[in-house]
Amino acid sequence: MRYVFEPFELEPMKGELRRDGQRVAVEPQVFALLLLLVENSERMVSKEEIVEKIWDGRAVSDAAVSSRIKSARRALGDDGRQQRLIRTLHGRGIRFVGEVAIVVAPPAAMPAADPVDSATRGLPAGRPSIAVLPFRAIGTPRAYGAIGEAVAHDLIASLSRLRWLDVIARGSSFRFRRPKVDVDEIGRLLNVGYCLSGIVEIFGSSITIIVELVDTRSGSILWGDHIDARIDDVHAVRARVVAGVVAALEVRIPLNEASLATLSGPENLDAWAAYHLGLKHLYRFNRQDNAAATSLFALAVEKEPRFARGHAGLSSANFQGAFLRYGDREHDQAEARRCAERSVELDPVDPFANFALGRAFWLVGDIDASLPWLDRSTELSPNYAQGFYARAWADTITERNLDGSDNVDRALTLSPLDPFRYAMLGTRALICLTRGETAEAAVWADRAARAPGAHVLIALIALVARELNGDSREAAAWARDVRSRRSGLSRAHFFAAFPYKDGSLKRGIAHALRQHGF
Repeated sequence: MRYVFEPFELEPMKGELRRDGQRVAVEPQVFALLLLLVENSERMVSKEEIVEKIWDGRAVSDAAVSSRIKSARRALGDDGRQQRLIRTLHGRGIRFVGEVAIVVAPPAAMPAADPVDSATRGLPAGRPSIAVLPFRAIGTPRAYGAIGEAVAHDLIASLSRLRWLDVIARGSSFRFRRPKVDVDEIGRLLNVGYCLSGIVEIFGSSITIIVELVDTRSGSILWGDHIDARIDDVHAVRARVVAGVVAALEVRIPLNEASLATLSGPENLDAWAAYHLGLKHLYRFNRQDNAAATSLFALAVEKEPRFARGHAGLSSANFQGAFLRYGDREHDQAEARRCAERSVELDPVDPFANFALGRAFWLVGDIDASLPWLDRSTELSPNYAQGFYARAWADTITERNLDGSDNVDRALTLSPLDPFRYAMLGTRALICLTRGETAEAAVWADRAARAPGAHVLIALIALVARELNGDSREAAAWARDVRSRRSGLSRAHFFAAFPYKDGSLKRGIAHALRQHGF
């Protein structure tokens, strides 16, 4: 890619300024200043932004800044009197006012990836990919003119920690700074399926950050959100944007990939497509879909035997089979543990792999052994909502942390549309029961049992919460709901899934279940 204006060409990758094809000698800081101005020709660049970008925020004199601006003008045959290309806006900043064209060379053919290296890392080809563009600042940014790039940089750093998503490096995605960007062009030139862009609006003491996720293949908007705050809270706002975007992408992109995969026959699915389609079935939480998920995860592993996430998916399907007693519980328990261990062996820094291994210990009642793996999942990905929910569940069942609501509230905030939302709400209800707050527990349990995907054991939690709160009529309604969905459930099934220690809470739960024939 290169920028062309008048007889000049500015080529970022080579660090060259050329006039009529001949190289013009410029100092590195002068070249960096020219590139900053040309890339942002649609807006003014403040002195503060120049210092931040060219001098990395170090204290420099006005004379030093003026010297670089003068040198940049001289390199272009301009000066402070003419201001033909670089115009000073007194007391505010400077702007490049020349007509700029962006010329993109056809992408060079890339060598085929080494299949051994890819397999060694447990990351097969075909992963979803995304480009994060610099957010566009509008309004009166003044000293905050660089916040758009800062937010995008934060997002690239955080998204790069995800093991299932390829993130284009800042040096490539930040070349697309035009106010209106053709996402089809970005998809073609950067070879990505998704594009994340945004706007930062600053007016007075208020700041609004708007973010948008687009599928570059169809041009459709998959998700969007905005955050409003005071400019004084700018650093907190950056953190909120990153947390919200990462959590949203954990749900939105896999769902979209699964929808795309349904258009292909099984023979046309690669490992990642089979994996994402498996997730879609897994999160329906019923016997038939869990069997379909198991087959798809097995197909993913068959195509890529060292695909860590495929093994984690198999562990999760077996976990669900054991937890909800779809079949041979002992077999499913063993498979959940074996597949999770294999996943961690192949990719020890994948949050999902660690999450799967932590949950495998739940099935045999060894909650203490699960904790290091659940903690590691959120250490590896600080915005991993399911990891926070799982830790809250473990703390609640062991009754070790009566303030476990912090983790479950964080999970609900991070991922309001999470497929495990019903479980997060159910955990919130159990936390209230642990504290003796039965009225609040009943409200949370009803919400959990009515949430999409809620399985039959969540309805049992609602029954318990209602009975312990003295709402026997509502508890009886939940009892009828449970029997209509699964006959033969007993107190033993409940406590196998929720292994409470002996004590007053467990006795109270057992009494509530017994009152309604369980």
